Amino acid sequence: MKNLRFDENCELCEAARFTHWYYEDEVCWVADCEACSTPMVVWKSHGTEPTSGEVDWMLARLSDAGLQRFGKEVGSLDRTMRQIPEHFHAHIRDPQWLSRRWAEAPSKYSGVGGLRQLVR
Repeated sequence: MKNLRFDENCELCEAARFTHWYYEDEVCWVADCEACSTPMVVWKSHGTEPTSGEVDWMLARLSDAGLQRFGKEVGSLDRTMRQIPEHFHAHIRDPQWLSRRWAEAPSKYSGVGGLRQLVR
């Protein structure tokens, strides 16, 4: 990807590896969100307007992670950028995501594409 924009004050640009990562390439990364514990895709360039091709690519990677995490036809895409509105990202959520978020231990980073592990 050409001309990546970076904001040193943006948490999504930082891309800290605390939680489980499902996928990463030159366009995006997909990991469990620290706030809601559901898979989230993040555009690697700071901003809110990726090309339509990039959006399609990212949402397909997010859907793959949702399938891996929740199974077939369970997750729904949520493209509302609530906490960080200045950097494109989207989530895939299962129907129990909110209640499960408070009951389940968060995931931990153990490499990209490996088995999802929980913090014990």
